[in-house]
Amino acid sequence: MTDQNSSPSAVQPLRHAPSDPDAPHVRQARVRVDASDDRGVLARPWSSLGYDEINWTYTPQGKRTLQTIGAFAETAYHVRPHYIFNSGTGLGLPHWGAGNVYHEDADGNPFYDFTIADLTYDTIVGAGHHPLVELAFTPHALVPDRAKEEFAFTPSPTLYSEYEAGWWSYPPKDYAKWGGLVAALAAHCRDRYGADEVSHWLWELWNEPDISYWRGTPEEFHELYAVTARAVRSVLPEAKVGGPAVTGGDAGARFLRGFLAACSERDLPLDFVSFHTKGAHFTPWRTYGPIGAPAPERQSPSTTKMLREIDRALAVMEEFPRYNGLPAIVDECDASVPAHWGVYDNPNFAYRNTEYYPVFQAKLMKKVLDLNEQRAAQVAEATTWSFSMEGERSFEGTRSFVTASGIEKPLMNAYRAFAQLGDRRIGATSDAAVVVDDLGALGPGLPEEVDVLASRGSADGRVAVLVWRHADDQYATDEAATPVELQVDGLAPGRWTVAHRRIDHSHSNSHTVWRDLGAPQDPTPEQLATIRDRQGLEPFADDVTETVDGGLALRLELPLPSLSLIVLTPAGEVA
Repeated sequence: MTDQNSSPSAVQPLRHAPSDPDAPHVRQARVRVDASDDRGVLARPWSSLGYDEINWTYTPQGKRTLQTIGAFAETAYHVRPHYIFNSGTGLGLPHWGAGNVYHEDADGNPFYDFTIADLTYDTIVGAGHHPLVELAFTPHALVPDRAKEEFAFTPSPTLYSEYEAGWWSYPPKDYAKWGGLVAALAAHCRDRYGADEVSHWLWELWNEPDISYWRGTPEEFHELYAVTARAVRSVLPEAKVGGPAVTGGDAGARFLRGFLAACSERDLPLDFVSFHTKGAHFTPWRTYGPIGAPAPERQSPSTTKMLREIDRALAVMEEFPRYNGLPAIVDECDASVPAHWGVYDNPNFAYRNTEYYPVFQAKLMKKVLDLNEQRAAQVAEATTWSFSMEGERSFEGTRSFVTASGIEKPLMNAYRAFAQLGDRRIGATSDAAVVVDDLGALGPGLPEEVDVLASRGSADGRVAVLVWRHADDQYATDEAATPVELQVDGLAPGRWTVAHRRIDHSHSNSHTVWRDLGAPQDPTPEQLATIRDRQGLEPFADDVTETVDGGLALRLELPLPSLSLIVLTPAGEVA
């Protein structure tokens, strides 16, 4: 596998946001929301997740994680695990997995074992989600002879074999057998889950073929896509097929352009276009320093880098007018790589444990929606490559929703907050927001801002407002909170219940509670109960009922970083 997860990127050569202790703070902000200003359906790009370790889908912790999200999610998520076609034992390892579907008898005749596929998709569907089926990678029996001849491999006790080291990334040696495998999986899923359920699934070929996940030519990939799309559609004529799930680097943009040109020239089925972006590749990637040592250089994820890479991919889509209307699926949309490394690899991964990460996600999703307003091509999903890491230490710093003992990390609460947003977007502005109309004018990271995203529920009339304070610098601190004047207009006269939820250092933050308890690696039952009691989305204040005549003024105090969720619920007319 590559150690880069992307090719170099001309849109932003600096692959992280450096810390700037002298950056100015936002000292006050005015936020205006107009509940009567309907801006249309609120797109929900956050409603998908993915992960490498397919075999951790159906562990007890994996099941609980998907069930937790399914219980609060306002819509079904697409869930995208890697490695459904990889051969192996089914033992889950970081950044590896095996669906172990494809086999051949002594005469070379294919047969299939859907045991792991069933465990995986049963869990996803049972939790209320829909699979995004990533059709990858090459099974052991389909590895071409040239892989065995040219792939450089030195046996090592830390690697199973040449297959795990990279044979799986070669094009299958028999495209007809590959097509049979794809069709067999599609038919099995249709028969097991029903045509209605499977109609919500997405079927995608491969992952990041512009780097070392694909050791073939672009032309070989184009032909494999044709075979794959034809195989899926032979079983599911209305299935949504797409790709190519390229990285955000320069090679990814070139590969995407060639793929779309091939689809257009050959009139291949294409229902969505997928690509990736990563907000940071810390340098050095691994420090190999002593436990607890500080980062050699303070670095943070870059929202700017992510937006520039997304914007470039959307621009490539717009070069092909027939594809402008297709949903863009950014099915790895991540603050930094890789998912399975943490604070012991590089202390800069510490943000994944704290309030910084959920607030970053809220800001990122809103900026993605801002990009959609500027582009003909639209992002439909921006997938967090976050799930659950088995065997990690407490608050390891991996990119995950939960840590050891099943403790939910603050990141989970960003998605709880998203779930409170209604189906209609309403007008909302902040005089302290960073505007992304001109991405070229921005620095390597977004400066500190206060911004807002607001909605209204068409069924219940609830108004939900997300307001946050954030900078692309996890090391930025400020002893003073920023006063925010929040004015919500366009409310029907009457009584409204005001609920205020908060994510910050002291609220909705299991990591802070864990640290306050002494950072135990083996928490007692009492300590676990204390942590879990504080891991959810917490109130900042008691709910109150206000009498409103058109508008409501609220004052917030936002520390750095933090997010407030304000929910206004009609409580009836004034007696």
